[in-house]
Amino acid sequence: MDTNESYEEPSADNAASDEPLTEEEAAMFEPSSWDERYSGEETIWSGKPNAQLVNEASALAPGTALDVGCGEGGDVIWLAGQGWRATGADFSANGLARAARHAEEAGVADRTDWWQVDARTFSAEGREFDLVSSHFLHPPDHGMIEVTARLAEAVAPGGHLLVVGHAPSETFNHLTANQRRAMFLAADLLPGLPEDFEVLVVEQRPRTMVRDGVEVAVHDSTLLARRTPVAA
Repeated sequence: MDTNESYEEPSADNAASDEPLTEEEAAMFEPSSWDERYSGEETIWSGKPNAQLVNEASALAPGTALDVGCGEGGDVIWLAGQGWRATGADFSANGLARAARHAEEAGVADRTDWWQVDARTFSAEGREFDLVSSHFLHPPDHGMIEVTARLAEAVAPGGHLLVVGHAPSETFNHLTANQRRAMFLAADLLPGLPEDFEVLVVEQRPRTMVRDGVEVAVHDSTLLARRTPVAA
């Protein structure tokens, strides 16, 4: 197990008891809100793959991959370009339509598939993938622990699970208390892992991001685990 104990402790906001979501906050976690966000012509995300996906998947032999919460498809398109057969899953139909269009433009449509599903109720339905990833999903009420358990069901024996999210920090003080409480440390997700997973990485990795034109420091809570292969 690769551990890093130098991460920040959750702020008081994250440690306190949750307050009920406001109507506006609750809407932000629903498909209709994201369908509206993706309804215009403006690109929401950069289209570049997430840093921790590149860090980890670059060391793996390409196989089948599932990215849950794929948005406009940047990670899926990168995986397909690296030789993976990649499936992007999201609860927004408009987001998936954008992702499929971007895959077509990138010339990888023949190596990508799309699946409309809500991560909070996700079921693998018997499907298994060599890599299952999720980046920056932050369901309320500490829901990412259950989401991690659901995603683990889709990992094939010998395959990998990669879950990445924002670690709590002062960088996000502009968000509401409930939005900040939806963030997590990598170790917070460990109760969601089944017993047949070996934890490879559980740490907060520093990087920079640009917000409102300004570069700020953040930490990516990163959990990488491998499902035990079936004995020969």
